[in-house]
Amino acid sequence: MKQINNWIKAVAIIVLMLPFSNAFAGNPQRAGQAGASELLINPWARTSGWGGANVAGVRGLEGIFSNVAGLAFTEKTELIFSQTQWLKYGDEAVSNISAFGFSQKVGESGVLGFSVMSMDFGDIEITTVDLPDGGIGTYSPSFMNLSLSYAKIFSNSIYGGMTVKMISEQISNVGANGVALDAGIQYVTGSEDNFKFGIALKNVGPRMSFSGDGLSFRGIVGDADDYKMTVEQRSSELELPALLNIGLSYDVNFMQHRVTGAGTFTSNSFQKDQYRLGGEYSYNEMFMLRLGYTYEDGIRTPSTRTTALRGPSAGFTVELPIGDNGSTFGLDYSYRHTDPFQGSHTIGARINL
Repeated sequence: MKQINNWIKAVAIIVLMLPFSNAFAGNPQRAGQAGASELLINPWARTSGWGGANVAGVRGLEGIFSNVAGLAFTEKTELIFSQTQWLKYGDEAVSNISAFGFSQKVGESGVLGFSVMSMDFGDIEITTVDLPDGGIGTYSPSFMNLSLSYAKIFSNSIYGGMTVKMISEQISNVGANGVALDAGIQYVTGSEDNFKFGIALKNVGPRMSFSGDGLSFRGIVGDADDYKMTVEQRSSELELPALLNIGLSYDVNFMQHRVTGAGTFTSNSFQKDQYRLGGEYSYNEMFMLRLGYTYEDGIRTPSTRTTALRGPSAGFTVELPIGDNGSTFGLDYSYRHTDPFQGSHTIGARINL
């Protein structure tokens, strides 16, 4: 009887979320029109190794990006450092992404989490109409996202959480700031808690716009040619890349081995909808191997592809115990296949205390 009630609850959640799925239907005609597209980049190695498919079963600090409900599974304290070469070409990359996260259990059922993601694009030549080749200096764009999350265990089978994100995009004389909200829920059932269902609503917030001295110029006011003043232009407002993830996962356990299969449907507001499939093999939770594939309409054809990510991804983890108190130290790696670039590589270090 208990199992029947659990399945009824899971089906009810799916039915209740269907209207939201329609509201966030994919819109390929608006691809590239959203602002703050860095919110779509996963800076963590474990979840990106299988394409973010495990929205239903993500556990710990990396849930801040995939599904904040997974943050509730933090046992005590967790820290992650990661470095990503985003869209690598030759010895360089379009951007080097640095990320740091920290989570701490508070009380019996709550967890607080914090993360920061910073994108470094290097030095770019300053050019003007008169000097199109530069030679007058450089500037360095700076993108940064700060996230503050809270997740809670509501029952043995229901977990939920929410994230507030601060968005900053700056160059030397123009910048934009914004705020976004994420919310997520996970439902766990099965004889060994091996069947999981998850929903995550991400990047919901007000529009952003750019401002600064870079949008101003000296203009003539009135009929007198010698009367000039500074005129500031207004930039268009940009919407955030809101999306909805709905995922399922299932664990198969035998002796010291675990095999997990996961799938997620992503409904995007400003690009094509995506289907994510992934699998993870684990030996004694000390060695993990992951494979994933992200599919969207037209991804196999260069003329119809609207993303540099080709779909395949892979990764692995080595996690070893520290002392006798249950603490662990882990190294994570992930690779995401891209075209025309030479892939994106992420390496991370994780400490569980």
